[in-house]
Amino acid sequence: MSGLGRFLEEEGIATVQISLVREHTETMKAPRALFVPFMLGRPLGVPDDAAFQRRVLKAALGVLEAPEGPVIIDYAEEAPAVVQSEEETEGWVCPISFGKPDGEETLTDLLAREIQQMRVWYEESLKQDGRTTVGVSGLEIEAVGTFLAAVAEDPSTKPPRDDLSYGDCVKYAVDDLKAFMYEAAAAQPGTATPGELDDWYWGQSASGQVVKAVWRHALESEDPSFNRTSRVLVPHPRQQDAAD
Repeated sequence: MSGLGRFLEEEGIATVQISLVREHTETMKAPRALFVPFMLGRPLGVPDDAAFQRRVLKAALGVLEAPEGPVIIDYAEEAPAVVQSEEETEGWVCPISFGKPDGEETLTDLLAREIQQMRVWYEESLKQDGRTTVGVSGLEIEAVGTFLAAVAEDPSTKPPRDDLSYGDCVKYAVDDLKAFMYEAAAAQPGTATPGELDDWYWGQSASGQVVKAVWRHALESEDPSFNRTSRVLVPHPRQQDAAD
């Protein structure tokens, strides 16, 4: 969208975009952008809140007052919480939950077991939807888990592919792990909202704990490609918790 915006601006048409990932917008140098700290996929906030969505749109249109860019304005409001009816929340089975390693069981062990036990739900998701977003890393999901758990323990772990930078290997592996877990969890009985899935993934799953540990290493890494992934591995609203 940033590239399209620049093209339209060259033709004399003022543009503005709503950005969910500030770092991407900064890199692409969008002519005018409003950054919103909302869940990915919800650039206007929660569904069915017309008043809030109208405020977001007005703020975005207000960025057009900037005579030229690139310029990014931060939206000040957080998205309101989703209010659910009993019918919407009743019956959702919380996915398999693993806490922090206990005793001799390592985070690597927990993640491997979580992947094994979530696979049945992932296969069910494939049957229901007929598609998946897992596969960008080019690795089997077990290899993805092994690699990321190793990076969580030791950020100098050798990457499984030598045709990609270290950062790209990590990012693609994280993308696959998250997609696998979210698709599997969404296939479980009941109705889970995106917020509930996020709370489970980042707060309870072994996968989320591994990704947060990888993100902390990326923040401190001197490898430019790995350090850059710190911008995208953990969503902005979850980064404060991930840093603790």
